[in-house]
Amino acid sequence: MTNFRSLVFGLIGLLAACGGGGGSSAPGGGTTPPVAVKPTIAEASRLLTQASFGPTDSAISAVQDAGLTGWINSQISMPLPAVSHEQFVSDRLAELGAVSATNFYESWWRQAVTEPDQLRQRTAFALSQIFVISLADTAVDVRGAASYYDMLNRNAFGNFRQLLEDVTLHPMMGRYLTFLGNQKEDVNGTRTPDENYAREVMQLMTIGLQELNQDGTPKLSDGQPIAAYTPSDIAGLAKVFTGISWYHNAPTATTFFGGNAHSDRSVRPMIFYPVYHSTSAKTFLGTTIPASTTVDVAGDLKIALDKLYNHPNVGPFISKRLIQQLVTSNPSPAYVTRVAGVFNNNGSGVRGDMAAVVRAILTDTEARNMASVSAADFGKLREPVIRIANWARAFGATSQSGKWLFTSTSANTILGQSPLTSPSVFNFWRPGFVPPSTTELGQRSLTAPEFQAVDEVTTASWINTIQSVVDLGTGSTPTGGTGRDVRSAYASEIALAETPSALVERMNNLLFYGQMTAALQTRLLAAVNAVAIPASGTQAQIDAARLNRAKTAVFFSMISPDYLVQR
Repeated sequence: MTNFRSLVFGLIGLLAACGGGGGSSAPGGGTTPPVAVKPTIAEASRLLTQASFGPTDSAISAVQDAGLTGWINSQISMPLPAVSHEQFVSDRLAELGAVSATNFYESWWRQAVTEPDQLRQRTAFALSQIFVISLADTAVDVRGAASYYDMLNRNAFGNFRQLLEDVTLHPMMGRYLTFLGNQKEDVNGTRTPDENYAREVMQLMTIGLQELNQDGTPKLSDGQPIAAYTPSDIAGLAKVFTGISWYHNAPTATTFFGGNAHSDRSVRPMIFYPVYHSTSAKTFLGTTIPASTTVDVAGDLKIALDKLYNHPNVGPFISKRLIQQLVTSNPSPAYVTRVAGVFNNNGSGVRGDMAAVVRAILTDTEARNMASVSAADFGKLREPVIRIANWARAFGATSQSGKWLFTSTSANTILGQSPLTSPSVFNFWRPGFVPPSTTELGQRSLTAPEFQAVDEVTTASWINTIQSVVDLGTGSTPTGGTGRDVRSAYASEIALAETPSALVERMNNLLFYGQMTAALQTRLLAAVNAVAIPASGTQAQIDAARLNRAKTAVFFSMISPDYLVQR
């Protein structure tokens, strides 16, 4: 009986020559194109590729039944998961006596793969790469990180202003960007407020480095970009973020500095400690909060957050970042303009309506036009974490334990990425990254953010990792169980194993939104057919061959360039 690993090495050459798609530039966009009453399987699968952690048979049917916009609207209306990340981690703490980042990963994978509110899940994951905290920093504790991610879930379809405030007051952001316990300047000038959050909330979370046109392109003066803020703006804004520290029901100087800890302080919003808040004048972004003898931490914070929220850069900055996370690394200026317009006004006079923004991103012509699939400059590299979630959802993987026993996948010999565990506040990759030695991308002002994590090691690691996952599953072995915790039985794929063309078409629908290239189809068929099903073997031999055909189709699909680039 031939095992799957042996087959992989025997068949690997069959797909070595397959390449990604090519073609013309992405088609222009405008208003949303007319959509068929019932979307095709390909159209439904493509929407799910952008708006969820991956298509499933039932999800494709749901999109077809509701229509593209109908499905989006139904997703926006879905309730939050019944078991929050914080609750899951707290339950694990009660069970185990101690928790680590691994227990957050368990909860994250459980929600990403199994929860029905897939659009919220995918949007929150995108937000976690804009409003970054990281479990790689020991200052961020596990229960607090779980609470932070719950906050992103809650705000995924809310208003950006509330999201910005909730991010600002979450103690894990305070810890990560070091403004929790931030003190006012002293009279002799030897102590100044910590500027970390003041800098990053502007640079990475709201307005960016340069003044922007509404299409996301930089404004120019004498041919040079105009800085969006100055060091003095950072210093002025930093004063606002003073006198904010740990929650306590009876706050004192001791609790401000971290003593007498409340049991819920890592999951409750930070509170104001007026005695440590600066009362001097605070000037930033053209606004001045006058010096005062009366301390008003809440009032100062409101002025600052309102200023950031209403800055004209926010619409194009956040819109482009979310488009890059969900749809394509290089949206056209017109695409950014249309989505920024919705951020600025949802049609009912409301600014910052995140549900409207996400809807606009996903229903835009550039996102929905199937002709974009063949455009050379459209699409994005699929993130490693999303690829594994895609596998688990598409092929019905289940957890033996019910706990989804994932551990860290951050090592570059695994995925090089774990949720909420970026190496720095700048995320896993920068949105403007251009791979070195790619002259054409630079000349055409094109970016490829996710390629910042691609090198010889991670490329080989993906092949090794997905081969192991497809064959054996993933996750730790549960107590009292056998093998890896998260596995697929490939029941639907095995049922098609003796009809290779149907098996390949299933891969096409689930992993390629019906757009698998003819060259890849030919090679994939050859790989599947090369796994012989014995005509006169035992039932066990026949079943093993069918399973190996299913695994072969999945593995070779998921290492192909056609799959790795989401279009």
